[in-house]
Amino acid sequence: MTIGIALALGAVIGVMLGLLGGGGSILAVPALVYVLGLDIGQAIPISLIVIGIASAVGAAPKVIAHQVQWRLAAIFAAAGIPATFLGTAIGRHLPQPVLLTGFALVMVVAGIRMLQDKGDKGTACRVEGAGINWRRCAPRSIPAGFLVGLLTGLFGVGGGFLIVPALVLMLGVEIPIAIGTSLLIIVVNSASGLISHLGGAGIDWSITGAFVGTAIIGSLIAGHYGTKLDTQRLQRWFAYLVFAVAAYVLVDSVFIH
Repeated sequence: MTIGIALALGAVIGVMLGLLGGGGSILAVPALVYVLGLDIGQAIPISLIVIGIASAVGAAPKVIAHQVQWRLAAIFAAAGIPATFLGTAIGRHLPQPVLLTGFALVMVVAGIRMLQDKGDKGTACRVEGAGINWRRCAPRSIPAGFLVGLLTGLFGVGGGFLIVPALVLMLGVEIPIAIGTSLLIIVVNSASGLISHLGGAGIDWSITGAFVGTAIIGSLIAGHYGTKLDTQRLQRWFAYLVFAVAAYVLVDSVFIH
């Protein structure tokens, strides 16, 4: 029964990663904690494995199609890698109810970002033509990359809900390229976060394998057929789901524990 639930949850997360370049990962830790009964110390590394592998599979066709901005990915990763270790170190000193409360607040921010996303493209870092003003944009990218890495280490989230808007609105990157770049950044941050969590709680490999298998399939299918769907409507409904889960986590962490 547990493996069956893990298969279903992995499929949902993979589909969201494939369709939205992130977002689905925000439900991985709550699903592992509240549906499968793991503690957050076990849930975070499993979440990072699932998110990292599913994102790598989702990123592969984007790389082949040249829908990745490599220099931006490198800037975000360089800022994010040390931040994941810092986030992990902070998380080890916080009790589970505090971590889950913080996680719920991050979910609220993610849901708000999803509702605010109208598909607009920023121009703040663009120059005449299609180029990017790197002197202006690199300083904007470094704090964003650091914040995403910190959240990855602290809560085991991919951070796509922050990366994609940052790339689109701050740097004016086209949405398909922003999604591909986001997936690549998530892969690097997830690997770094997993390394920082090694030596902590043991990983349940049967649950992890079930999650990963269906997340890969879901990510591939969604990435292939996603262009035919109304992703903005899907994102809006997914945001409502995120709010509902965040409310449950807050009530459980603040009033029950």
